[in-house]
Amino acid sequence: MVLQNYIGALILLVSFLASLGVSSNSNVIIPSTNVITEEPEFTEVIENVTVPAGRNVKLACSVKNLGSYKVAWMHFEQSAILTVHNHVITRNPRISVTHDKHDKYKTWFLHIANVQEEDKGRYMCQINTVTAKTQFGYVHVVVPPNIDDSLSSSDIIVRENSNVTLKCRAHGSPQPTIKWKRDDNSKININKSLSVYEWSGDVLEITKISRLDMGAYLCIASNTVPPSVSKKIKVSVDFSPMLQIPHQLVGVPLNYNVTLECFTEAHPTSLNYWTRDDGHMIHDSKKYKTEQSVGVPSYRTHMRLTIYNVQHSDYGTIKCVAKNPRGETDGTIRLYLSTPPTSAPVPTVENFQDWSDPRSDINIVNNTTINGHNHYNSIHVPDKNIKQLSNLNEIDKFERKSTEKASWPIEERFNHANHCRKNSNLVLIATLVVLIILQISKFK
Repeated sequence: MVLQNYIGALILLVSFLASLGVSSNSNVIIPSTNVITEEPEFTEVIENVTVPAGRNVKLACSVKNLGSYKVAWMHFEQSAILTVHNHVITRNPRISVTHDKHDKYKTWFLHIANVQEEDKGRYMCQINTVTAKTQFGYVHVVVPPNIDDSLSSSDIIVRENSNVTLKCRAHGSPQPTIKWKRDDNSKININKSLSVYEWSGDVLEITKISRLDMGAYLCIASNTVPPSVSKKIKVSVDFSPMLQIPHQLVGVPLNYNVTLECFTEAHPTSLNYWTRDDGHMIHDSKKYKTEQSVGVPSYRTHMRLTIYNVQHSDYGTIKCVAKNPRGETDGTIRLYLSTPPTSAPVPTVENFQDWSDPRSDINIVNNTTINGHNHYNSIHVPDKNIKQLSNLNEIDKFERKSTEKASWPIEERFNHANHCRKNSNLVLIATLVVLIILQISKFK
């Protein structure tokens, strides 16, 4: 096709030259007059141009003393004659030519609209003197990167421990470079001994992929021309379900509520449910409540089963089950009868101070520790315990009054004893006086 265009353009060029009355036996256009004139010369070099694809570009060729000679433009790499004088030879509609008639040195402009990558290369401006005079300018077309989806990987699903190869091809000018990253900015585990945050190259190979490698991978193509582009490739890793049970033996008293837990890992997402030891599936009701929440990563699930108002029939084995197309698994939790937690009275600040008084005969422990946890401020005190607590305070006050006397200073205790003896003597004297009066009254 290029050769046909070239031949057609050459025929048009010869016809054009013939119509001008010049010889076409060589690539030099010879004037039809015998008048000797000064030979034309280029006055400026053609500047090289770098242009993004899709823009317009203009090349300038300035000549002095052109006289009756002609200026032609050619695309050197394509061997294509584009324009001669004011005429466009090529059939490319994006090519045009203009010149400045009022310029002292005539300047011929080659215009290329909507530049494409194939327009890059050397452009030759030629004057048809006896020995053709030529000069070149270079058009460098830069093209932003573009990822070729037909040659790049798409979303894939693989089995755990298999090898994975991801490909990413891109076009552009200059040729783009490819880098790989994970969408969540975590490391790429190339193999057991190599983990990187970024990998360069068209191909990314992961050896023995695991569930930890599941997620989106970004192929990023870039060159010196903005913008960079990226393609997201989702890698799904399938594996059979796994279970983790925090507490396999759970004690609960009668008439209490209890919540059982299971943690699953599976991909594709598993079907999760609970069963009794007889195999019957447990459904939501007034008795049971089942809940599930997706964890991080998304292949993890938190299962919860709440049993309300536990009765004797609820004790025994309960199973949590997980199934997906890759397999299934289950785990057991044994529910047994336990005694209710006991409560202890919680002293108030005032009572606590009374009990800690060294003069008191009542010794009470300041707090109580159950299973390694301090329940000092978390024990519920029934009303009867509060009443008992008040009685203890009254006893404490009574005994403290008796002990307070023993704690007086010696002088005070001595004075108190003398005071008591004086009071006793006065009572005795008063009694004797009364008896004497009674005896005298008898004699009368």
